Amino acid sequence: MRTIALPLLAAALFAAGCSSSQSPQDQAPNGAGQAAITAVTGTVTLRDAGAKVSPQARLELALVDVSQKPIRTVASKTIEPVGSLPLSFKLDFNPAEIVATDLYVLQAEMVDGERHYTTPLQYPVLTKGQPAQVAVQMVAEATPAEKMLDAYKQVKNRLGGMKIEQGTALGDTESHAWQVFREKGEVVFIRQRVDYFDKGATSTDIAYQDGKPWVVIQQKMAHQGEKPSAIDRAGWDDQGALVLKERVEGGKTTELPEAAAKALYDDAAALFNRFDKKK
Repeated sequence: MRTIALPLLAAALFAAGCSSSQSPQDQAPNGAGQAAITAVTGTVTLRDAGAKVSPQARLELALVDVSQKPIRTVASKTIEPVGSLPLSFKLDFNPAEIVATDLYVLQAEMVDGERHYTTPLQYPVLTKGQPAQVAVQMVAEATPAEKMLDAYKQVKNRLGGMKIEQGTALGDTESHAWQVFREKGEVVFIRQRVDYFDKGATSTDIAYQDGKPWVVIQQKMAHQGEKPSAIDRAGWDDQGALVLKERVEGGKTTELPEAAAKALYDDAAALFNRFDKKK
């Protein structure tokens, strides 16, 4: 009886060992013996808790294998509109595509008009002991207009080291005062004040690049020296496309009309032609 039982037991153990042997590709991300995970879940929030997104915001989610070259996208999803934050999400994927020895990351990017939101941190998931649930935190990047304003402010900070010439002119209905700033002989900045007497006043700062208007900021006042009632901001890229287009009036910021931006550009170009010594 014993001589029969021992071979049968050995055969059973051998069969069990063979059936449990699997390659890393066949194993579930959370380990053999458990149900395969089929989705990455979690929440998306903004680092700035007080920030809000518009109804047009769009969120892109992707599960990518960063061990592959090039990076391989396993699954992706678009959520549009995003609605309110925090946002709960579920990104389904095929567990058969998961390689246990590879590294997987959840990527997220959100677009809201000209504003882009990205994740400063990576969010590894699924393999190498990482979870299938993550709390994603996104950070707003500067818009092209904000980057332009920052660069403009850097130019203004250099005005004290530039060569300056100034002058005034008095007419029947208005008076003008101006300052022209040059760097290596080139006009890079003009500041102009115009007083229309009882019809108001304007204060205009203009920065130039390569002889063309780059950023124009004009303040409109009831009288020179008073608090501005409106501020127009316009800026153009290297191809002449309008990037910065803001009007601040009554405590609200709206988009500057194309016609108003063109008028600022034309006036700025005329001033440059007037003071450029090469003309």
